[in-house]
Amino acid sequence: MHGMASSSTSRSDSSSRLTRVGEDSPHTDSERPAKITPEHSFELEEAALSPSATGSKIWRRRLQRAFWLDHPRVRRIWLYIRGPRPKVDLPDPVPFLSLTFYAGHKTRSIALEPAWIRLTRAFTNPWLFVVLAVGYIIGFAFFARAQSFLTPPDSFIGCTATYWAANDGCGLDGEACAPFDNATFDFRCPAQCSSVVLQNPRTVGDEQVDFVPLIVGGGDENRTYRGDSFICAAAVQAGLISNSKGGCATLELTGNFTNFLPYSAHGLTSIGFPTVFPLSFRFLPTTSLHSCSDLRNEALAFNIIITALLFLVLRPKPIVLYWCLVCIGFWHVTLFSQPQASPPPLDTAFQQFLPTLFVAYAFWRLAFRFVLPAFRRSPIEASVWYLAPFWAGVLTNLTTDKIPIDRLVASDISSRPGALTALIIIVIILLVIVINQVRVIRKTGWLPWYLGWYIAGGLVTLVLSQLPGLELRLHHYILAMVLMPGTGFPTRLSAIYQGFLLGMFLNGVAAFGFDSILQTPADLRRDAPLGSDLPSFVTNSTNYNASVPFLNQTIFWNPLPDGEGWDGFALLVDDVERYVGTALNYSLAALEPGLIHFFRLAFTSSGSSGDFTMPATLYPNGTWVDPLPGPS
Repeated sequence: MHGMASSSTSRSDSSSRLTRVGEDSPHTDSERPAKITPEHSFELEEAALSPSATGSKIWRRRLQRAFWLDHPRVRRIWLYIRGPRPKVDLPDPVPFLSLTFYAGHKTRSIALEPAWIRLTRAFTNPWLFVVLAVGYIIGFAFFARAQSFLTPPDSFIGCTATYWAANDGCGLDGEACAPFDNATFDFRCPAQCSSVVLQNPRTVGDEQVDFVPLIVGGGDENRTYRGDSFICAAAVQAGLISNSKGGCATLELTGNFTNFLPYSAHGLTSIGFPTVFPLSFRFLPTTSLHSCSDLRNEALAFNIIITALLFLVLRPKPIVLYWCLVCIGFWHVTLFSQPQASPPPLDTAFQQFLPTLFVAYAFWRLAFRFVLPAFRRSPIEASVWYLAPFWAGVLTNLTTDKIPIDRLVASDISSRPGALTALIIIVIILLVIVINQVRVIRKTGWLPWYLGWYIAGGLVTLVLSQLPGLELRLHHYILAMVLMPGTGFPTRLSAIYQGFLLGMFLNGVAAFGFDSILQTPADLRRDAPLGSDLPSFVTNSTNYNASVPFLNQTIFWNPLPDGEGWDGFALLVDDVERYVGTALNYSLAALEPGLIHFFRLAFTSSGSSGDFTMPATLYPNGTWVDPLPGPS
């Protein structure tokens, strides 16, 4: 890379940007400059005095004055930022494991890298690589088959699968979520469901649950769970499947159940619900399904070993090694660590794979071809600098699991405890990394070129962020694309950054696709409140008459506001929609008098409900507790 003699400053002409300082390029006879005769001198003098040349000098002086570049101090700053002229290449890193130490007249050498290269030279035959690559593809295919294609497709469920939708999602009296009982279901859960949590508060009775798996009940002797519990998390808590391996189980629907008790087991804690709910389920002790273990950990170990062999033993050409990393990382995420669905949708995977290859080729041209070949004589060191951060990036869903930031969105950061602090720490770390890379780039003379492109990209992003009705969303695959060009310099830190950014990019596009950088508020809201108007109850703690028999009680609410577009009300009683219409009251005659009851009210428009209020609570002794302000 660096022994090439060329005076070009183009980044795309070769793997080396330019000639080192002090190198002379040999000239052939045809390339030697011609003699300058007096006639030629006259012509050159005429050209120098031409109006176009004079005009360019005038404009250059005006620009220098406009930007204060003719001021000595400003000029010194500019010359420092600009770096050396002509531009220079950084030297390749000296291998750590091939060093010579001097102690007086004695020398001590560490030559582990050359010894390892000699020892494994026989395994670098290209035909051996081809044969082993074919064997890897066949073995990986069998791994994927055992992972996802030996269990009936309709038995797979996700970590957030439930029998009951939030708020009024199941319709009046829950009819859209029937049947409520006398049914069984054989299911298979993926691994790591214990870490899949609610991203927005969910109201259960008079409690709000967030940032934990939704599990209601399980504390009775039969392990009865409310119908809106996450099935897989409940199965992990009940001990029927493993969080690390997933597994299969069978449940039965048991219909109406009263007083769901809280429970803690296997690292998960459920909440209670002290009244009746129309849909519940219990787990059966056996299941008819087989081949249920999630093999993502075994696949990870297999792929880590393969990539280590590629770096340490087989040692193909850098570009071949790079494409091996891209393909192994993408398909590991797609088929094992974070598939978009279960079983993995292969049509969607191949749809994402082609544009992934295009972006990966840009990564090679902009960054990897300048750094990866610099470690060709130190395979042990290269495997450490590249593979550890690469797999950390591929497994972003695990390595960043404890960081309280799910999305770089203001609403998420403001609502989750610790998110702002974590963001500040990440920004500080990123700032230190960027400052160091700027220092490295300045040494080569390429800093103005990079600054120009990054400033242009920042201005375009600023314009996009101001488009009406859309919000800027920086997905982690976009961050990798933005930061990758700045790593194209042969240093150990650049190798570490490249490995992590490539893995993070592959994780993003394989797990979520190429999501847009601009999204509507509805796309970002998930199941958060809409921010709509909230109705209010007329019945309150001061006017509720506890002396009236419970079956004769009626609760009341205020009428519709004028000019707001609402045409009715929806009432949730004990988290089930029990009334939809225009009436301003609801009789309690159908409710059980000896239980606690919870009431939440929302406006409706053309059959769609707005936000529900926080719950009003009615205790069996006749105590009415007014709802807290805000939506539920």
